[in-house]
Amino acid sequence: MLNLVSLIIGVVALLCAAIAFLPLLGWANWLIIPLAVVGAGIGQVSGSRTGRNLNLFVVVVGIVRLMIGGGII
Repeated sequence: MLNLVSLIIGVVALLCAAIAFLPLLGWANWLIIPLAVVGAGIGQVSGSRTGRNLNLFVVVVGIVRLMIGGGII
């Protein structure tokens, strides 16, 4: 059950991260990364690794996007 919650959080965060790749929306990653970290924490507690791995991927994508945009853009 916790893995399903983690997967849902990961999919929502991934969709939001895809939208945040548009110019001038990079600031949204400051909200997406903590959401994905919470999802990864929930995924860590669950028995499966799928939700945790998805959320960790979203965290990496968000951090790379912030580095590309200089943290704001």
